[in-house]
Amino acid sequence: MSTTTRTLQYRLDGPEDAPVLILGPALGTTWHMWDRQIPELSRQWRVLRFDLPGHGGAPAHAATSVADLAERLLATLDQLGVGTFGYAGCSAGGAVGIELSLRHPQRIASLALVSAAGRFGTPDEYRQRGVVVRSNGLEPMARALPDRWFTSSFAASQPAILEWAVQMMRTTDPGCYIGACEALASFDVRGDLSGVRVPTLVVAGSEDRVTPPAEARLLVAGIPDARLALVPAASHLAPVEQPAAVTDLLVRHFDTAWQVPGGVSGIGPRQRVPAQSAPASPFAELSAAGEQPEAPAVRTEYEAGMKVRREVLGDAHVDRESAGTDEFTAEFDELLTRSTWGGVWTRPGIDRRMRSVVALTALVAGGHVDDLAAHTRAALRTGLTPAEIREVLLQTAVYCGMPAAAAAFRVARDVIREETTPHG
Repeated sequence: MSTTTRTLQYRLDGPEDAPVLILGPALGTTWHMWDRQIPELSRQWRVLRFDLPGHGGAPAHAATSVADLAERLLATLDQLGVGTFGYAGCSAGGAVGIELSLRHPQRIASLALVSAAGRFGTPDEYRQRGVVVRSNGLEPMARALPDRWFTSSFAASQPAILEWAVQMMRTTDPGCYIGACEALASFDVRGDLSGVRVPTLVVAGSEDRVTPPAEARLLVAGIPDARLALVPAASHLAPVEQPAAVTDLLVRHFDTAWQVPGGVSGIGPRQRVPAQSAPASPFAELSAAGEQPEAPAVRTEYEAGMKVRREVLGDAHVDRESAGTDEFTAEFDELLTRSTWGGVWTRPGIDRRMRSVVALTALVAGGHVDDLAAHTRAALRTGLTPAEIREVLLQTAVYCGMPAAAAAFRVARDVIREETTPHG
């Protein structure tokens, strides 16, 4: 692990000599989402809760991926001298738990995934959230929160909790929220779930529409040693909406399904050696020996190009273009992906924001209005704001001509209205 890896803001509760249990938060929340579980869990575990970057007043150093978040958590634990630990995560926190189990199995003793999935929605959905927040701030996310996080009956009967949840979202750093959306957009471990080799509890709210029970069943089907628990009358933030039920499930799971190093399971935390007596950083030792598994590298320029093409233009756009490819156009599509996206857009000289500025300018200059809509969407996704796009188009009016710029403004205006309007 790099010595420059950032650490996470955290809080500890419970006996200092007890086994360590980590609680991971959902996107847009803080460690306080687990407050109702702490009195019971901290009786027999040393409970560590952490905040995502820019959440709950944590330093606003945006993460680039779920793997990045997992590395930051491990750096935090290494500083504390924690070796093995149990882990429970809700939503994005669950994604971190899966990542840890796949990449660092020697650290995880037992796992619980609450309101989690092997992939969260679609990449386009989460990147569009980033566009909305970049253009309008976090208020649209805060307003949509009741429908996403809670059942309607709970939202109506618990206005104080609802307001508390909304304030958590409003006080989150927008850049870190966008970064977390990007991390979830690129998170997809559905094909790797068989690599999770620790006892796993999968918890789903019966009325969760963000990660519905069907997603939980896919996790159980893919993870060899997993079982499903359905929480009635609960939506996405089940630990808040049904705290007693979730607490009971976690206590029973971690009390009976705790796997010590070497693969022996079924040993409760009271019977195992405290985590603090384990080596301070077994991950660092394995990494130095070159034994830590790495994510598969992109092997070809075409694969690298397709990855960037999807990230910049969006899956929906690329899928539409691919659907129109036939035997006559297939080689051109491959050339486009390999040369434009794999050969140029992957170069390190300038960032994607600047490449979007160049692309917009060139399209206006060449009169390629048909392609301008896709690249306006791409510009929003790569980080340009509507105001910055307007400035680019204003400058093209001077250098490319008023008629070309007028046509570009019409196209860009419609795209920006569509992309920056919150959905649901």
